[in-house]
Amino acid sequence: MTVLLALFGGMALMLYGIRSSGEALQRAAGGRLRQLLTGLARNRLLAAVCGAAGTAIIQSSAATTLMLIGFVSAGLMTFRQTLGVILGADIGTTVTVQLIAFKITDYAPFLVGAGYVTTVIASRRVAKDIGHAVLGFGLIFLGLKLILAGVEPLRANPLAGQLLATVGGNKALALVTAAAFSALVTSSAATIGLALALAHQGLLPLAGAVAVVLGANVGTCVTALMAAAGTTAEAKRVALAHIAFKVLGVALVFPLIGPFTELVAASATDAARQVANAHTFFNVGISLAFLPFTPLAARAIELLVSDDQPGENPFKTRYLDERALDQPSLALGQATREALRMADVAQGMLRDAILVFRSDNQELLEDVERRDDQADFLEREIKLFLARLGREAMGAELSRREIGLISFIGNLENIGDIIDKNLMELARKKLYKGRRFSEDGWSELVEFHGLVTKNLEAAIGAFAASDRALAQDVLDQRPLMRQRERELRESHLGRLRMGLTESLDTSEIHLDILTNLKRISSHVSALVFPILEEV
Repeated sequence: MTVLLALFGGMALMLYGIRSSGEALQRAAGGRLRQLLTGLARNRLLAAVCGAAGTAIIQSSAATTLMLIGFVSAGLMTFRQTLGVILGADIGTTVTVQLIAFKITDYAPFLVGAGYVTTVIASRRVAKDIGHAVLGFGLIFLGLKLILAGVEPLRANPLAGQLLATVGGNKALALVTAAAFSALVTSSAATIGLALALAHQGLLPLAGAVAVVLGANVGTCVTALMAAAGTTAEAKRVALAHIAFKVLGVALVFPLIGPFTELVAASATDAARQVANAHTFFNVGISLAFLPFTPLAARAIELLVSDDQPGENPFKTRYLDERALDQPSLALGQATREALRMADVAQGMLRDAILVFRSDNQELLEDVERRDDQADFLEREIKLFLARLGREAMGAELSRREIGLISFIGNLENIGDIIDKNLMELARKKLYKGRRFSEDGWSELVEFHGLVTKNLEAAIGAFAASDRALAQDVLDQRPLMRQRERELRESHLGRLRMGLTESLDTSEIHLDILTNLKRISSHVSALVFPILEEV
């Protein structure tokens, strides 16, 4: 019972420490982690390096794969760009196990204490996050220390020794057991840490420990498989690639487990270091072996997973995934992509609004009104998604992005409402009364509508690219837009004074269109405020 309690408590501390330190380092990295994984993905070698570095930070190849699935679902990366990152992530995940193999368990209380003190006295958010990371590492080593102390009595227990020897002697059984355990605890590092402790105490032969390492690498694929359910075809391909690389790697190494074990045994004299090296050799080996063949792998996986069927329900989010809520950087990326989809809807409504006035097409008029319902739906869903965001993992930079995003979709929703409730109502009045604009009056309305439309396109582009220069250009248009609206209003009044019949018949509609286009222009300017306010 004492041994079981030590194993239970030690594993709990290790799992919590791995998760806690990974989340803290992810918070400290902020949006730079997303930029690291997505920025250099076009080059296979650089993508592998970025994947290794990113995974070394968050300490889990499965977590990196989950982020990649989210990036692909959000349209931030393509499936082919993720392959190098996935292989690099396999290398990065070995860092945690190598750290665990260092004999620093005696310093675990010091790391826990130092991490806690840092979180208490630090004033800057980054320093607090680093303190949480140190605390997490301390808990990992403290958990390992509990496991080492807990399993030591098993050396004197013949039954336990025989059971472990049986499992270790049957490599297939060891592989399957480790795979199941890794899938259960969703951490290959924790499973290998347990094998490392058993091998260190002489309870698990090296060949059995190597089989456990292989099984742990397979078991961690379950997390990616579950995350890909219900996502796009591209995201499913990412998960399948992660699984295929791991399973194919194990299938190639397992028949050669004897020579592989000999190589591992020659790499170090300490049993714990040998187990860590087995994990490193396996993942570095499959990454180097498969990296040149990623184009072939991509084609094969694309054949296995067919493309998404065309057509979609407009009242359905495309990019938001609740499984990303505990990763604010990823979740904000998804929300931003959904916001840009909402921007496309608003932009299309404004573009088609002038066509309704030109053609008096009631079917198009009603279609524009229906699209406002879609914009309202997307705005509500994005807000609800952001409201459920994990606050504990957010820094100041991500909080600013969230506020800016809420402001952006709020102004888009106002633009949609003006088009729906005001411009389309004016179009309906013109249609039912059979009015026609004068030639000059219509040309002026088209001109002003074109200016507003062009500015909206620039504002959306500035938001999508976080382009401060383009945002400033949009803002600089404000006085020009106000001046041009006054000039067009005076021009229309001049036609009224001349007594033009068409101008007299459409005066109210004409002036109200100018007023509402000016209101839309004000909201367009407001779209870029968050970009210019960024530090």
